[in-house]
Amino acid sequence: MVPRSAARWAWLLSDGGEPRNWILVLAPLLGWHAAGWAGIGWGVFAAVFTAVLPTLILGFGERRQYWGDRHVRRRQDRIVAAPGVMASVITGTALLYGFKAPAEVTALVAAMLAVLLTLLVITFFWKVSVHSAVASGALAILSSVFGPWMLVLTPLVVLIGWSRIRLRCHTVGQVTVGVLVGAAVSAPVYTLLG
Repeated sequence: MVPRSAARWAWLLSDGGEPRNWILVLAPLLGWHAAGWAGIGWGVFAAVFTAVLPTLILGFGERRQYWGDRHVRRRQDRIVAAPGVMASVITGTALLYGFKAPAEVTALVAAMLAVLLTLLVITFFWKVSVHSAVASGALAILSSVFGPWMLVLTPLVVLIGWSRIRLRCHTVGQVTVGVLVGAAVSAPVYTLLG
């Protein structure tokens, strides 16, 4: 990994563009779009299970030294970390459907779950960029909800991918596959369920 002092901008982009931050913004935004203030509440509820609890799980594993850091950089460690994160997201998905949350929020969480499952399957064989997958998936969903003008955010997805390469966390191929998986899986699932 590249030290923070040697790649300040890459670190800022990587930390700012990490998956939980996309979810913390996207879930309440889609909730608001679906049902106003009540929808924001549903979005926050979704974010608890898809961003907050997974972050706590990853932090717990880091403190216990089950893996090196919150980004779980080693492919083998990701397989160990996945069950806890997946359990949180699956529980959140079930609760959202059970409590009849707005379709846009439940579709978002289902799309994220589909992306996570796809990434997990790939991770058994190869490391892929979760940062890039979540960023491109979020952009695909934003474009389907708010229109193609949201594609002006494409450079942000590219910059996040660049930061992961610059920090030597991923190769160009791992970032590219992440981008493709995120968009290709999340958009159809979201459209089908939303």
